[in-house]
Amino acid sequence: QVQLVESGGGLVQAGGSLRLSCAASGRTFSSYLMGWFRQAPGKEREFVSAITWSRSTYYADSVKGRFTISRDNAKNTIYLQMNSLKPEDTAVYYCAAGQYSGGYIRHEYYDYWGRGTQVTVSS
Repeated sequence: QVQLVESGGGLVQAGGSLRLSCAASGRTFSSYLMGWFRQAPGKEREFVSAITWSRSTYYADSVKGRFTISRDNAKNTIYLQMNSLKPEDTAVYYCAAGQYSGGYIRHEYYDYWGRGTQVTVSS
């Protein structure tokens, strides 16, 4: 069982930055695929970014070049550095963990989810 707790959300003006953190429990954290998803009101949950146990990283086209995912296995924590934020980035951001088998975009690849943290970007 893995428990995930997100933090770092908040209100920021367009063009600003935030860093999200996701702290995970469990001794096998380093072997997990870790991902960030987001869900805006009235929209489906969408993939944002993922990082494998070997630190391969993946990004949605909408955030590529602006967001950076990283992981610190010693702290059982992953991060999402978000720069040049836009109003359309406003959403609840969720951390997720799963066993990597090649896929990373679909939420079905992930077994564990955090409760989410709100990010609001004002124009």
